[in-house]
Amino acid sequence: MRSVEAFGGDLQREVTEWRRYLHENPELDFQEHNTARFVTEKLASFGINHIETGIAETGIVAVIQGEGGDGPTIGLRADMDALPIVEASGKPWSSKSPGIMHACGHDGHTAMLLGAAKYLASRRKFKGSVALIFQPAEEPEFPTGGFKMVQEGIMDRFGISQVFGMHSWPGLEVGKFAICHGSIMGSQDDFDIVVKGRGGHAAHPYRTIDPVVIAAQIILGLQTLVSRKTDPLDSLVISVTKLSAAQAYNVIPDQVEIAGTVRTLASGLRDFAEQEILASAQGIARGFGADIEFRYLRSVPATFNHAEGTDLAIQAARSLVGSASVVDKMKPSIGAEDFAYMLEARPGAYIFLGNGPTAQCHNPAYDFDDHALPYGIGYWVNLVETVLPIGR
Repeated sequence: MRSVEAFGGDLQREVTEWRRYLHENPELDFQEHNTARFVTEKLASFGINHIETGIAETGIVAVIQGEGGDGPTIGLRADMDALPIVEASGKPWSSKSPGIMHACGHDGHTAMLLGAAKYLASRRKFKGSVALIFQPAEEPEFPTGGFKMVQEGIMDRFGISQVFGMHSWPGLEVGKFAICHGSIMGSQDDFDIVVKGRGGHAAHPYRTIDPVVIAAQIILGLQTLVSRKTDPLDSLVISVTKLSAAQAYNVIPDQVEIAGTVRTLASGLRDFAEQEILASAQGIARGFGADIEFRYLRSVPATFNHAEGTDLAIQAARSLVGSASVVDKMKPSIGAEDFAYMLEARPGAYIFLGNGPTAQCHNPAYDFDDHALPYGIGYWVNLVETVLPIGR
């Protein structure tokens, strides 16, 4: 196993240039054409011959064969898309695309996997093969790029037996990793509720069935599904994030639109949330003489780390930075991650990489910390040599 020093120096400087180029040139989901072209050109320059493009529109899978003979193929995944956010980082390499920025570290993820690809392709000190998965569209609502790549059969097409992912983590010190067994990130479902009442003049609310008041009662009522109907030891979040009513001061509208998101670590709570949100909203509305329309969209499942894959990930991280710098029982995040689809298709694990005291992800001031690059590259290389060792 190699220490992090092996991935600094010229390699770190080169990967930093790639990362900053990608940060300057962000692209939204399924529009990563320049990014995909950049990645493909780099992979080809490393002497990698098996490169397939156009998967899930702009995705790429490249395969490196080890010199240790036959063996399984493992997948390493990086996401490539940016977000519709106006950048406020103030960095010299800030986005050149108005209203679009890499606010979640995907530029760093792509650059680190490219760095690992260059290192692995030049040495090939492993048996079997490594499938480098450059995924588009991690950020959008369903269907995401991870879902589409799995649906298009990448696991079978490339013979992938295990799959691994990594994400930068603001607030965790650079040089440290965090992971846990089991659910490490939550599922994401979204819902829309249209409250249908009877509108009228705001001076005469008694002549209406006021959907604004009803919507307010529904919003408050949904909070009791967590506080009074869910075991406090379970993880369930129901957040109302959108509310649309009349556009005038003196109008009570005919209808009000509510929308929100549901997050949980327990798959059974997704069924509970769908049933109970409908029952609660419908019951409140009908009590006032109104009714609702309801839509519940199942999106990303919980990201679940499999036991063997997690142990291998921990071993690879410890071999790079030592046991004291690997948090192996981290508290799961209720945020969602579409790598979950790949972990449903194949066993493996997802790990967090320290990004230091930077702004949080999806914040206009966020920037990936380039000091983390050699740690991410080193983790990928050590993981490959841990999972696919020569001589076993």
